[in-house]
Order: sequence, then C-alpha cells, then structure tokens
Amino acid sequence: MNEPNQEYIVISGARENNLKNVSLSIPKRKISIFTGVSGSGKSSIVFDTIAAESTRLLNENFSMFVRTFLPKVPQPDADAIENLSMAVIVDQKRLGGGSHSTMGTITDISPIVRLLFSRAGKPFVGQSHMFSFNDPQGMCPECNGMGRSLVVDMSKALDMSKSLNEGALLLPDYKVNSMDWNMIVETGAFDLDKKLSDFSNEELEELLYSKARKVAMQFGGKSINITVEGVIEKFTNKYIKQDLKAKSERTQQAVAPFLIEGTCSSCHGARLSQAALGCRINGYNIADLSAMEVGHLIRVVREIDDPVAAPVVKSLTERLQHLVDIGLDYLTLDRETDTLSGGESQRVKMVKHLSGSLVDVTYIFDEPSVGLHPRDVHRLNELLQKLRDKGNTVIVVEHDPDVIKVADHIVDVGPHAGSRGGNIIYEGSYQGLLESGTLTGTHMKRPLRLKQDCRKPSGKLSIKDATLHNVRNVSVDIPTGVLTVVTGVAGSGKSTLINDVFLGNHPDAIVIDQSAVGVSTRSNPATYTGIMDDVRKAFATANKVNQGLFSFNSKGACDNCQGQGVITINLSFLDSVDLPCEVCGGRRFKEEVLEYKLNGKSIADVLEMTVEQALDFFDLKEVVRKLQAMSDVGLNYITLGQPLSTLSGGECQRIKLASELHKKGSIYVLDEPTTGLHMSDIGHLLAIMNRLVDAGNTVIVIEHNLEVISQADWIIDMGPDGGSRGGHVVFEGTPSQIIHAEQSITGRYLK
Repeated sequence: MNEPNQEYIVISGARENNLKNVSLSIPKRKISIFTGVSGSGKSSIVFDTIAAESTRLLNENFSMFVRTFLPKVPQPDADAIENLSMAVIVDQKRLGGGSHSTMGTITDISPIVRLLFSRAGKPFVGQSHMFSFNDPQGMCPECNGMGRSLVVDMSKALDMSKSLNEGALLLPDYKVNSMDWNMIVETGAFDLDKKLSDFSNEELEELLYSKARKVAMQFGGKSINITVEGVIEKFTNKYIKQDLKAKSERTQQAVAPFLIEGTCSSCHGARLSQAALGCRINGYNIADLSAMEVGHLIRVVREIDDPVAAPVVKSLTERLQHLVDIGLDYLTLDRETDTLSGGESQRVKMVKHLSGSLVDVTYIFDEPSVGLHPRDVHRLNELLQKLRDKGNTVIVVEHDPDVIKVADHIVDVGPHAGSRGGNIIYEGSYQGLLESGTLTGTHMKRPLRLKQDCRKPSGKLSIKDATLHNVRNVSVDIPTGVLTVVTGVAGSGKSTLINDVFLGNHPDAIVIDQSAVGVSTRSNPATYTGIMDDVRKAFATANKVNQGLFSFNSKGACDNCQGQGVITINLSFLDSVDLPCEVCGGRRFKEEVLEYKLNGKSIADVLEMTVEQALDFFDLKEVVRKLQAMSDVGLNYITLGQPLSTLSGGECQRIKLASELHKKGSIYVLDEPTTGLHMSDIGHLLAIMNRLVDAGNTVIVIEHNLEVISQADWIIDMGPDGGSRGGHVVFEGTPSQIIHAEQSITGRYLK
C-alpha cells in the first residue's frame, strides 16, 4: 500500500473524545480529506490530535516568557504521533477586530496600496504611514480615523410643523422660556410665530448653524454683550466635540436620543486626512481604490504605468489576483472584517497564506466549502492543489462531494456518531471510496432528484423596492406555507435580502443561524433545551427533596469548585491552569447529591448520557419530546452535560433548530443549515423542514447544497454574480423550472 519514498504522518493509538485506539498514516505533501458523519471523530483526529500536537510542539520552542501569552495546549491522548510539520489551521472562526480591521489590513494588501501612493501619488505627501487611518499622522482629525462620527438626528431635534413659540426646538436645553431659548429670542432675528417649515433657507441656516457671535442685550436696563450661536452648532460643540462619556450619566441619557452615528463630515467616511485624500494616481485617491470591488480594482492597478511604482504594482496585482482566484472579487479593501461570514473569513485567511513563502507546512482546513456556491468549488479545489504543489501537506475535513473528489487520499471515519463512531472505516482513493459501501461512499453515488409535486402557497410576504448594500430596488414575493430556498453565488445578495431586509420587516421570525449559543461553561444542551428543569423535578419527586439540589448552579454545587467541575489555578506570571476538582472529581455536584438516584442513575450519570442513551432512559413525555427533536436534527451523539461553548457552528445551529421545532404558525429563517452535515443527514434535515411546513409554518432557507435546493417548493435565485454584478432576482419558480432558466448559474448546476 505504502509507496516507496512517500513520507507519512503516523498516528498510533489515538483516544481523544470518542476515538477507539485509532492508528493511521497520512501521506505528506498530498491532499488528504477526512469524511464521515457529524460526531464520528473526524475533528478529534484532525484538530484535537494532529493540530493540537503540532501547535504544542511549536509553542515549546518559545521562551517561557512568550509561552505565557500563548493558549495552553495539553498533550493529546495518543501513544505516538510522528513526522509532524508545522501546522497552519484555517478555520471558520469569524474575523473580529473592530472597526479598524478591514479586509485590506488583514490580508496585508493595504500596506502595499499605501506604499504605492507614497511613491507614485501626486502631489507628494510623505511616507506610507501618512496614508494609514490607524496612524495619528494619516487619520482624519475629526473622527480619529473611524470614518463615522456622531451627528444630531435632525428628525428628533426639530419639529418643523411648529413655531418657536410652540416649542419647535426639541433639544434638551431649548424648552420655551429656558435660558438658551430666551437668548435666541433676544437676538430679534426670528419671527416667533412662524412655522419652521416656512423659514427661508437663510433663516434656518442662521437659527441652526450660525457661528458664535456677540449680541448686545438689555438686562435690567443695562446693555450686556452675550455670545450666541446656532442651535445645532452649540449642541454639537457642547456634547459631540467634547467627549460625551466624560459627562454625567444623566446628561448622557438626556442627550443620547438626539444623536445618530453618521458619516464623518470632514473625510466623508474615508477615515483619512485631507492631505492624504488630496494625493491621486490617474485621478483616483487612496479611498477611491479601497472602496472598489477587487475585480475592478485589479484592472485599475494594472493601468498604472509609472516606472517608480512598477515593483509595487506587480506585488499588488499578485495579491489581488489571489482574492479573485478564490472568488472574493466582490469584496472591497475597506470592508470591515467583522461583517464577513464564516466562509468568507476562512477564504480571506487562505489568501493570507497563499502569499506566504513557507513550504513543507501542514495546512488544516475545516469545511472550506461552507458558503460557496457549487460554481466556485472548483476555485477552492485549485487553491488546495496550489498549496500541495508548493510542497505542503493539506488536510481537509469536508462533506462536499465536489471537494472530496480532488483528494489524493481519503480517510472515512465512523461508522456512526458518538460512541458508535471513532473508527477508521475506509482509507484510500476516491474510486475506492465509491465502492466501499460506507455511508459516505453510498451517498456519493446517489443521483439528484428534483421535487415534482410542489406545495401551493397559502399567501405571500412581499419585499418592496429593497435597496441595501448591492441589492438595488428589488421587489419579490416570498410564498407562505411552503419551503422556499434562496440561492445564488457568494456575494449575490442572499443574506442582505433575507437577513437584513426581510427580517427587518418581520422581526418576529425565528432565526436559526450559526452564531454561538452559550459562551459560559455552565450552559449545556440539557439547560438550553429546558430538559434540565423536568429532570430536576423528577429527581426531587423520586427522592422527596428540594430540586435546587440537582443544579450545579445552585444548592447542589460542589463547595470546593462552586459547581464548575474544575479549579482554576492562577500562576501569576504563567498561564492559569484548569485542574479537575479533587473533591467532586469534575462531576460538579456535592457527594450527598450523588446518593439520590432516579431509576438507578445519579444526576451526574444522567448528564454524562448522550442524547441517544437518554432517549432509552427517560419516559417523561416532555423530556422525550425535546430529546427526540435533538435526535432528529442529528445530535444523537452529544452528551446532555457537554458545555455549549464546545459546539461547532453547525451544531449550534442544529441545537437551536431542535429547541424551536414545536412553535406553530411562524416564519422560520435558516441560514445554511447543512453546514457540518454529512450527506446522509441531509435527508433528516429535509424531513424536519417539511414537518415544519406541514405544521403550517413558512420556512425560508439560504442554501448552496444542491440536495436541499432540489427539494424546495419554491426557489428565489439571486445574482447573476457577486458584488456589483449581483443583487438582482434572476429566477423565481420551482426546481423543475430553474434548470431551463438560461441566466441562472444555480439552474446549470442542478441540471
């Protein structure tokens, strides 16, 4: 089996999580893809064993001082792991980074653009830091490089239908007869009984924006000069120009309703100083280039023929081309990173590594096809091959059949999830997988069938003239009482249309997305789904004691660790270490609580059960219903007491789905629910969606998975492409109609 001269990463006796003494060899400098159902143990091998050990060995090279800042990685439970190289993990954790982190800064493309302007821009401004909005010399002084500033919300500050005497000024300091109001009256410049809407532009300008000036006024027979300024001008100087946070809380609360965040009036959102914005190349300034979609930007950059800039232009086009190659040509460099989806974040990280010159590295990808339309999967595949051909080992955890096809080596883990998984059931080539008879192999061979008998809608929810991001004047009807799937390539406007516009009009809809459910170690599937309440009651009744005893957040908590199960030891200058509590052994409860049994099991035993085991154990109607819902969404293998903070994005989404299943007559919006699901589980997911629709709900799904699209009652296809070339509805209709729609890319792939 093993080729001569081929090197392998060799793992012996791996036992992390549910792995059953797994031993395997992974060929180096090849693409190895790990497949298998959710919970089968793929991630336990790839992330908890290979990546963890690789990171741990790398961290050991640093000095003690540096190590205190690195996350602590324990040694994985395995007999031996040999031949590792440095691992680069490209996952789907969203790129945070606040408003100063943009796509240009995170991909290191912005510094090259700044260099370009410092060399070739006219008039010459200075070094490249003068073009950085994170540098005091380059940032706009008005908004400190944020591009946004607080401005007065005019609709709340004035009532144009009233006169000054009737109280047209709604700002806190301008009540009729107040000091500030009287000062305006004393100027004698305004007709107090005239509605503001009848004021001329000049009068309004003077009332609101006039700069400070001295006006003589009569006070007790004497003439005194006082300073008067426009209403908005004074308010801005008093509350916006000075730091509002420094004022008392009462003042902040009084003023806050009158402020909105607007584009900075000085740099118009470009974040840079006037000098930097005045410097141009071929008529464009740096903000113009940063706001261009990458696909357009690369053409503009290629036209720069200044010989001084030649090396910079070459390096810039190379990097931009990587973004185009991977299908992110619709993004702009000034796009803030925290607005990117998980799939987009992952592809941006890939670009970062593509431009690096490291070789003989192990690249580990976590479902890189997430958020990719079938059309763009080949781009991803080319990228994985490019990384391999540079001499790197590429390891991918993936469910998408089109990605699995490009593997040099496939490892199928299973056969099922949780305790029924954790074995290697197939190793070898793609062809061999198809003949292997495993769940993955069998499902890869199944042909796609289009739904023929589509349900008739009971009504419609209309979106009228939606305009946001790249969606321009879109009007579309979403049918009620059926399963609607919204499709289109990445960046086509699906999320904008549904998550922003549609949900803005229907805030009561139930949204099931992949954001984290619980970050605290105290929340788990049992508490999240509400099973825990019934379980505590059952224990309390069976033992005739207070139910607070059966909560590790309440009376039953182990006194030593307060129910955390671990003791955190803070080693001042070193990392803090979590050690299992020696009193309760990590079980979180007081010893006497564990004496109380229900059908022979203690409360801690119950929390260690998987959903599947708990279904056999309980006969309480409510508990069984909730457990069944978790089983239906493919979460059979998670334990009731597993902290929610350890669940993946797809698992978070499915546990939300399970806990929302019983509601009736509502609108459900599911955002890519097949994330992290094996092909064999997609059938279960479709059955659940159909059950929701049959119960009278309207279900709207944003999805790229062809099997889900083929089973829709109604398809809304966005496009035709991403970014500025997207944002239109290119098709509305049934699966059997879309395959004849010329302009639909989705239709072509369904066919």
